[in-house]
Amino acid sequence: MDKVVILFKGGVETQEYFSIEMSKTFQKHGYEIYWFDLVLSGLSAKQLCDFYKADKSKKFMAFTFNFNGIAGEDGLYDESFEGGSFWNETKIPVYNMVVDHPLYYHKYLPLRPENYMQISIDKNHIRYMKRFFPGVQLAPDDGFLVLGGTELNEKRDILSDKFLPVDKRDIDVIFTGNYTPVNSFDRFIAHLDSDYQEFYRGLVRKLIEHPEMIVEDAAEEELKNQGIQFTDDELKQIMPNLMFVDLSVRFYFRAEVIARLADSGIKVHTFGAGWDMLECRHPENIITAGNVSSQECLDMISRSKISVNVMPWFKQGAHDRVFNSMLNGAVCVTDTSGYLKDNFIDGENIIFYNLENIDAAADKIKRLLTNHDELEHIAENAYKICVENHKWEMRTNKVIEWMNLTV
Repeated sequence: MDKVVILFKGGVETQEYFSIEMSKTFQKHGYEIYWFDLVLSGLSAKQLCDFYKADKSKKFMAFTFNFNGIAGEDGLYDESFEGGSFWNETKIPVYNMVVDHPLYYHKYLPLRPENYMQISIDKNHIRYMKRFFPGVQLAPDDGFLVLGGTELNEKRDILSDKFLPVDKRDIDVIFTGNYTPVNSFDRFIAHLDSDYQEFYRGLVRKLIEHPEMIVEDAAEEELKNQGIQFTDDELKQIMPNLMFVDLSVRFYFRAEVIARLADSGIKVHTFGAGWDMLECRHPENIITAGNVSSQECLDMISRSKISVNVMPWFKQGAHDRVFNSMLNGAVCVTDTSGYLKDNFIDGENIIFYNLENIDAAADKIKRLLTNHDELEHIAENAYKICVENHKWEMRTNKVIEWMNLTV
């Protein structure tokens, strides 16, 4: 093989799982996979250097998530390298898929390789990058690419049919994802004086009241409302403090949705850490499994009739929970985004609810659970769309297309 793609393992488990899924398609296209172990960064860097030096004639690429491997890691960043890093010395193109809001990663952008291209999973994130970091190179098509999904029974080696029928699914409602109490995020603003703390808490309240807004727009609007003049650069400097706002709002609504469902009498099976800390009137209706792997989440989705999604604050993107649900036969019940509304039809292949009326979601779920024919119809329609458009295979094909354009 004359093409090598460097992928990363040993970091965040979900991102490693995504990388493993992508590796299958890279290999189909003739790429040799080189795995860099982030846990053993120093040793892995030496091995990578040796591997690269052994055959520089190969066409090397790197693909990573959330700056793994390009954030100053030991052995990859050193003054002994020309340009200060392995990436700059070798000129290997590095594609970085940022799966959170870019405000989390300001400190890593100065360390990015010279031959760097950023991928965003939300069009608002692209707008943010163009405004505050215009010098950062985006992948082709502005680097917009949503997350993909994984079909557990893709090879039909688990079941002869694509997924279990509704009547054979023993879990009514599932939620896959962690929970953290909102007060845990106070540490992000604890170093600020009381006026600044109140400003950020006010933003949380504003977004709860207006969940259609995005974090940076809410901050800018509130500053203007207070008569504060600022430049884009000054606004950029406060953006990392909005981690507090983003996380607080995200987990506030995650808690609200699951608590409202449980309090309405719906039993919700949660797969993720922290749900034993959720306070609600009927905690007996929340069946907690604790922290589980990506593979275990897929296993459980495959046994579920309905998979509830609460979007991270991606108003022009999507989350892999949506596609994982659809590819494994569970009906996805989710709040909306511009991307989801453009690609799916409420009641036909997805069920939408509004964060301003969460109780309506409970009513929809109760009704669906009494109508297995409707659940089957929606699940079948969703699968047909996702199997052709929303698997990691399609996302990887797009990345390969971009790689071929930019070498």
